[in-house]
Amino acid sequence: MKSINLNITFQQYNDLNELNELDKTLCGLAEQALAGSYSPYSKFRVGTAIRLASGEIVLGSNQENVAYPSGLCAERVALFSIGANNPNAVIQSMAITAQTDAFEILQPVTSCGGCLQVMVEFERRQKLPIEVIFYCINGEILKVPSVKSLLPFAFVEERLEG
Repeated sequence: MKSINLNITFQQYNDLNELNELDKTLCGLAEQALAGSYSPYSKFRVGTAIRLASGEIVLGSNQENVAYPSGLCAERVALFSIGANNPNAVIQSMAITAQTDAFEILQPVTSCGGCLQVMVEFERRQKLPIEVIFYCINGEILKVPSVKSLLPFAFVEERLEG
């Protein structure tokens, strides 16, 4: 038996002013994406902005459904839109934020396991890392250089590709 220790590297920022202009803009667009959230049940709005290598920005927001779990998270809404409309696009980075009227969100909201698995699939598919920014509107911001660092044991089965 051997013990293995996993470490991830991420950057932590106190607020938007510490980010570069591209990241600041992406976070602002993720915040704007909150307006498209359909979340009458949880009242928990999530917005995502994804920057493609072409410079195009794709937005996504969570879409709930009374027949839970038929809804979809903001990350998957945006990613599946890219996959359906621009399957050869290269994703450079994505910003994710959340908001609710029920309480103040004090820490960045991170992606669920299902979204992480989909994000890893896009990263694998393009053979390039996707930078992820978790943006707390009135708080800190976390930035990771690759989705793989968030889900080191992602499901991968190479034999299914052939």
